[in-house]
Amino acid sequence: MSTHNLAVVINGDYSKELARQLRLPTFTLKTELKYVTQYEYLLIHEDGVLAIAKTGKGAPKPVSVELASGAVDHRRKFGGGKGQDIAKAIGLNKRSSIQVIDATAGLGRDAFVLASLGCSVELYERVGFVRALLANGIERARLVVNLEDIMSRISLAPKTIFELPDAETTDVVYLDPMFPHNDKSSAAVKKEMAFFRDVVGPDLDADSLFPKAWQLARHRVVVKRPKGAPYLHNEEPTYRIDGKSGRFDVYVKRSLEKEEL
Repeated sequence: MSTHNLAVVINGDYSKELARQLRLPTFTLKTELKYVTQYEYLLIHEDGVLAIAKTGKGAPKPVSVELASGAVDHRRKFGGGKGQDIAKAIGLNKRSSIQVIDATAGLGRDAFVLASLGCSVELYERVGFVRALLANGIERARLVVNLEDIMSRISLAPKTIFELPDAETTDVVYLDPMFPHNDKSSAAVKKEMAFFRDVVGPDLDADSLFPKAWQLARHRVVVKRPKGAPYLHNEEPTYRIDGKSGRFDVYVKRSLEKEEL
């Protein structure tokens, strides 16, 4: 995304350091968000929570990484466990524990689901401010009493997968790149996620992710795609798992053999 419309609200040492690390301008918020016109988006750190907010009238509520509550927590408890399509795509029907690199971690929701199902997940995120949101959300989730086991299986890398050596380093690489949505499909998307797509911008280098993911994966690459989207890097998958609104394209490199009982 173009970051000239994004600034960090200064209200302490944390926000000052964040602005320095992300090389973003700083802003002093003296009015309500709906009256701010200097920047379209603001990073706000308040009461220990880092969030990104859209300014102007009618803006959606700020977005933060929340792993211990809301839809993510509900999915952990009632989402269907290893019967979920994502679990089948990753290969949890073959192994009880799998090492996963999530190369496009975003808000960390799929990574958290995989960790809750027993996977060890290493998160990578290419957009700097999104990585900062993730780091804050993970740090807060680690403080939740009943999530220690899950959070012990999650780690956030301070770089992108393109900085890793060209060698097999994990069982599965998971990709969920941003995909442009037309007006009709966007209307059905949650307002929060539509806002998030807007601020992150188009994923122009999404196709370049696949060759690198293939190098890193020992067993398979899994790509999450909206219904009707073309295959990533024009690569036809070994097989696909189709859901109501999207699908998982599974590229098998080497079999994930079932564990012996």
